[in-house]
Amino acid sequence: MTTSFVAYIDESGCEGFKFLPNEQGSSRWFVLSALVFRKQEDLLAVQLARRARDLLKKPYNHALHFRDLKHEQRVPLARLIGESSAISVNVLIHKPSIDEPEKYQQQKYSLYRHATKLLAERVSWLCRDNYRAGQGDGRVELIYSNRSAMSYDDLREYLERIRHSNEAQDSLVDWKIVDPSLLRAVNHDQLAGLQLADALASGVYFAVNKNQYGEIEDRYLRLLAPTLYRHEKKLEGFGLKFWCADSLAIERIIQTVNEKS
Repeated sequence: MTTSFVAYIDESGCEGFKFLPNEQGSSRWFVLSALVFRKQEDLLAVQLARRARDLLKKPYNHALHFRDLKHEQRVPLARLIGESSAISVNVLIHKPSIDEPEKYQQQKYSLYRHATKLLAERVSWLCRDNYRAGQGDGRVELIYSNRSAMSYDDLREYLERIRHSNEAQDSLVDWKIVDPSLLRAVNHDQLAGLQLADALASGVYFAVNKNQYGEIEDRYLRLLAPTLYRHEKKLEGFGLKFWCADSLAIERIIQTVNEKS
């Protein structure tokens, strides 16, 4: 039987810990986002990207990159995604809040792997909450935007290790839904869903990470807010999962989203 969902996954921000004055150096935030479609509605991602290219006067084969667009182009793209039936999960890590940063500096991509575990937990809940009988076997395909230097075999093995080791008791992933063998990486320009996930991750990132002038831009998040996964109307810990010691920053983002909603 076919899968029930497809999750397109991309990140924004870096994984470094070299923080310099005036918001220079490593980004303070790292965001990992998933935009989830029902498998039978997967063509919707292609249609959304096509509409965006038409609206922005881009060639039919143009690969959308959120950071390459002007603000006035990002706004309608975020609006198109926000008005779609896709559902999103976002892990927001405030790196200065991490008590033992050296733990994530000793081995490359360890912060990314931890973010993947947090994301996989919430994607599995989202799919469990939204499963419809007769529409696939309940499982979700995890499609990552390919990072050429990173091994996705290692990422699959990381999830399998959690699944079959003592760490499983500390993981809240529903393994009936998340099957590590269904994880793969595809180049950004090859799939419309990945280009939309890029817009999602970047839009969330701009709402939390200050620029060199100390400013954030939360309009994109306001437009993307309707996609955010809620469990029993609860958003924090579900559509927005924070690892952040700054309660005021979290409160501000939740308020931003609720104002839109």
